[in-house]
Amino acid sequence: MPSRSQPASQPPPPNDPLTATVAPVMDRVDKFWNRVTEGMRAGQLWKQFLTDARSSYRLYSKEVDSARLEGVPKRKHFFHVVGQFFWAILEKLSPARRVLLLIALVLMFGPSGEATWQSSNGEMKFLAFDSHFWGALLMLILLILEVGDRVVMKRDLQIAKEIQTWLLPASPPTVPGLEIAFATRPANTVAGDYYDVFPRAGSNPGEPKFVFAMADVAGKSIPAALLMATIQASLKTLAASPSSLPDLVSRMNGYACSNSQDGRRFTTAFLAEYEPATHTLTYVNAGHNAPVLRRQSGALERLDKGGIPLGILEATPYDAGSVVLQSGDWLVVFTDGVVEAENNLTEEYGEPRLLFVVHSGAGLEPAQLLQSIMTDLDRFVAGAPQHDDVTCMLVKAT
Repeated sequence: MPSRSQPASQPPPPNDPLTATVAPVMDRVDKFWNRVTEGMRAGQLWKQFLTDARSSYRLYSKEVDSARLEGVPKRKHFFHVVGQFFWAILEKLSPARRVLLLIALVLMFGPSGEATWQSSNGEMKFLAFDSHFWGALLMLILLILEVGDRVVMKRDLQIAKEIQTWLLPASPPTVPGLEIAFATRPANTVAGDYYDVFPRAGSNPGEPKFVFAMADVAGKSIPAALLMATIQASLKTLAASPSSLPDLVSRMNGYACSNSQDGRRFTTAFLAEYEPATHTLTYVNAGHNAPVLRRQSGALERLDKGGIPLGILEATPYDAGSVVLQSGDWLVVFTDGVVEAENNLTEEYGEPRLLFVVHSGAGLEPAQLLQSIMTDLDRFVAGAPQHDDVTCMLVKAT
């Protein structure tokens, strides 16, 4: 008889009871998984896990001395390092939670037991104790407590981030003869970088000068963000009174010294005043990465005249430099987080690569060139975790 070919598989009929049963279950599973992962794919989840793992390892390994002493066997050294790492983790917890963790570990890795006895009527009684279950339960309770702290801290950090956003300009002001663009990316939720452009009373009424500021507080996260706020407040307050730029920086340094913990919390800063009438930019560089002035011809000048960072030595003098901006000139101001950004091979982005992007995009508008820099920076680091805030300001003379 001739054979009849059958398709390998056919979709089930619309009224198939199996489909009607499985489809709602799969739909609920998909919704649950999307809620857990927030729509992230497996590769993205793994990348996020590696980032978190590296960050945690850096936190704990700071307190671990991994150097092996001469004559110490490798096995003994290994357990010594593991012990240090364990204590580094344990000491991050409160005393009560340390005890809870130790009890949980003993129960999880200890043996389960059971007791047997005979009742008065001769019946045998059994009582089993599953230590692994109770250890896992204590671990879950400890996790819930830690997550609760993290949620509260995350909420507070989000509020701090919103406050910090109010302190920084959302968009550049209109400055005659200049086009400006700036951007910042904190290494953590809040940053220690500060930038600003605002008018200041000039020598002639109705002709204001414009202050350009960029500062980088030593450290990061909450401590650096708090000091950044004091730098912003002191600059705005001191700039309201008439004074020369070197005098303004000296007064800011005096204020910074009173809040720097004997110089441990110093601040690098670049401050400048621009006079639209003369196109003159007067500046003071207080230990900051030297901004680069790219002339229309392609020649480079570094604005490095000034003094030491703010907050180190109260009586230090500051000198001012001066340049005249001409049409087609670019001023590139940045923090060290830009040029010291690292990829997974611990290679730094570097100033030469930054300047190459600036040379290549000299014909663009500031916002476009800034986007090119940030895109090239992202391409270079390729998702590697960054240890410093990234801030860049571009100024183009028209």
